[in-house]
Amino acid sequence: MQIEQRGVDTIPEAERTSGPRDLVSILLGSNLCLGVIVFGWLPVSFGLGWWASVTAIVAGTLVGTLLTAPLALVSLRTATNLSTSSGAQFGVRGRLVGSVVGLLLSLGYTALTVWIGGDAMTGVLHRLFGLPTGGVSYGIVYAVLAAATVIGAVYGYRVLLRLSRFLAFGMTALLVLGVAAYAPHFTSAALPDAGGYLLGSFWPTWLLGLVAAGLSGPIAFITLLGDYTRYISPTRHTPRRVLHATWLGLVAGLLVPQLFGTFTAYAARAAADYAGPLVAASPGWYLVPLLLAASAGSVGNAGLMLYSMGLDLDAILPRASRTQATFAVAGVATVCVFAGHYAWDAQAAMTSFVLLLTAIGTPWAVITLIGFVRCRGVYDADALQVFNRRSRGGVYWYRGGWNWRAVVAWALGAGAGLLAVSLPGYEGPLLRFTGGVDVSFLLSGLVGGATYATLTRGRVPHPTPSLNPPGVEVS
Repeated sequence: MQIEQRGVDTIPEAERTSGPRDLVSILLGSNLCLGVIVFGWLPVSFGLGWWASVTAIVAGTLVGTLLTAPLALVSLRTATNLSTSSGAQFGVRGRLVGSVVGLLLSLGYTALTVWIGGDAMTGVLHRLFGLPTGGVSYGIVYAVLAAATVIGAVYGYRVLLRLSRFLAFGMTALLVLGVAAYAPHFTSAALPDAGGYLLGSFWPTWLLGLVAAGLSGPIAFITLLGDYTRYISPTRHTPRRVLHATWLGLVAGLLVPQLFGTFTAYAARAAADYAGPLVAASPGWYLVPLLLAASAGSVGNAGLMLYSMGLDLDAILPRASRTQATFAVAGVATVCVFAGHYAWDAQAAMTSFVLLLTAIGTPWAVITLIGFVRCRGVYDADALQVFNRRSRGGVYWYRGGWNWRAVVAWALGAGAGLLAVSLPGYEGPLLRFTGGVDVSFLLSGLVGGATYATLTRGRVPHPTPSLNPPGVEVS
């Protein structure tokens, strides 16, 4: 129970004692929470039936995992987190693109987890003990969840890994009980209260479900996987085993809770909201297990997200310690929780968040993977830390610490995605060329990857690592 002292610096070989099983545990245990379960409700709220919702979630998760899982191998080689590792492609300063993307992803999912978990906890406490459901009650529950989350995030990776191992078994048992609790009320028909297909017809709505509910899950991990694999030694565990563990952890860790969310959404007739109908439809005997699932699961998931946020802010502000950065981002996430409860519509906020972040995050992931393939997994770990040491030089310095080819490719890919996205309150101008179908994920990845490949054609994607990379200290 010691506070982790490592930030985004290189993890020494002696401390890289985790293995593929730990990776599965952390991906499974941390995702069995209402913050992930609620994504299974999205296709239901879009007006899809049971089988259409299930196929959208499964297809999106499998496609997203194929893209995301190989990123785990990057930090296996570099022994640091993924945003710092992307300095090999973007430059030691240009990798701030990845840090900002990771910070936004983790911030949104942390707030969402505490928000949904707190709403469910308040509803259960109201049924059990008559707790008022006014603003004060929500505020207290949010504060308690946020405080518990901060404690786990500050203590760091080892404590969160132990918590995830416990949750992998405990939350699975609670979800099995939940299937039995809600099964008598299950229906497979689309809910009338959803108001029909959100986008007017089946296929555009199904594709929206695929991206918003299925694809968004793996994409949320594009900057997070390295936080765990940097503690796995490549001398003791092969890349193939690590990749298989990542596939298993992501697929099981996302499909199990999301499909539970879809199942309970139909059983609870949850069309316009999820947490409230879920609590209202619960039989009395399941209220205590539901309270445990909402509290413990939320702390496990939000704790890992907040931990990653602290690492990303630490990468942006090298002078700050990981602990200081974690406390800072915790305050911002808590503000977002209250904004989510009092100011935002749940469906619109979630849909907009995941689609926007998928559009800007996918090209970064594609460029990072292209670089990994080109360099064959060979990195200069010391040169990646130049910015963190407030130094200059090194094989990844490029021009002033930026590889503008990679940055331009990412910007063009992200811009193309934003022009093709379909949100509840905004439709990109490119949608008229796609028949109203949101292809922002595909377009952003293709444009970003193709631009990067074109701009770096005939060039070494980054300088060949040297055994003793240069670095001139800044006075």
